[in-house]
Amino acid sequence: MSEPSASMKAILDRLIVEDEGLVDPTTLPSDAGRALANLTNLRWNEALPDVAEARTVIIDDMLARYIVPHDDCGTDAILHVHGGGWAFCSVATHEGAARRLAIQSRAPVLTFEYRLAPEHPYPCALEDLLDIWQARDRKRRWGIAGDSAGANLALAGMLRLLDEGGDLPSCALLFYGVYGADFTTSSYREFANGPGLTRGKMQRFWDWYAPEDVRHLPSVTPLCADDVQLRALPPLYLNAAELDPLRSDTDALIHRLRTLGRDDRFDLFQGVVHGFMQMGSELPEAQSAFNLAGEFFKQQTAQYEHSK
Repeated sequence: MSEPSASMKAILDRLIVEDEGLVDPTTLPSDAGRALANLTNLRWNEALPDVAEARTVIIDDMLARYIVPHDDCGTDAILHVHGGGWAFCSVATHEGAARRLAIQSRAPVLTFEYRLAPEHPYPCALEDLLDIWQARDRKRRWGIAGDSAGANLALAGMLRLLDEGGDLPSCALLFYGVYGADFTTSSYREFANGPGLTRGKMQRFWDWYAPEDVRHLPSVTPLCADDVQLRALPPLYLNAAELDPLRSDTDALIHRLRTLGRDDRFDLFQGVVHGFMQMGSELPEAQSAFNLAGEFFKQQTAQYEHSK
């Protein structure tokens, strides 16, 4: 079985001590589990990177954070969709991630509070994403990004925009996403009990978000999209964590994209667990992930400017 890297192991060992006595938040009532998950995720936001501006805004009745790096390129921006199993986390738990993405991409990042399951199951979060996409500042060209369930929503949103004839993002940055609901994949079997995310947690998240009778929809499980839809997507950057039950989801998506002749960028980060980019203040692999995603975004921006 694969092992954590030295830097990942040091963090995991520390978390065992810090979280002693805490229960799995997915086994609690949703409001209590959410409060616990938010508190434990806030530890990754204590040393926030410096940016030119970070302000709270209201867009289409949704609370959001608009983060501008010091070297804003002036032409592009990114809509960021936070992860958390469609049920947990917030703009506060992902502020550090949003700031790092803005800095490395040289573009403002808008991250927002969508409605959470189980109180608001599918399609509530997806509808919120599409609403805020339509309300975006049209003076900039927008990409989209998301981690975990946020990557699911970002990809599902693009598939919906394709179906509805809407404007697509310039590109997408998708980090260790949820793209299917098959709990028998090789990574679900290998990492059923973690470290970190487990199969049981993901099954509970899925039960909260989307019942089985809608999981065949591409807007729920993007791996169900047909080849025409996948071929029409904008350029994608994808990554995956080696020690992650969801790794096979990204493997399957990359395989389909490659089969279609696409050359989307994919990076597998060895020795790290699901959610590792949240640890950007400490984990070298997380810092590398933001660097690579930012380079991809800047390359897409440069190619567009060159083609004008």
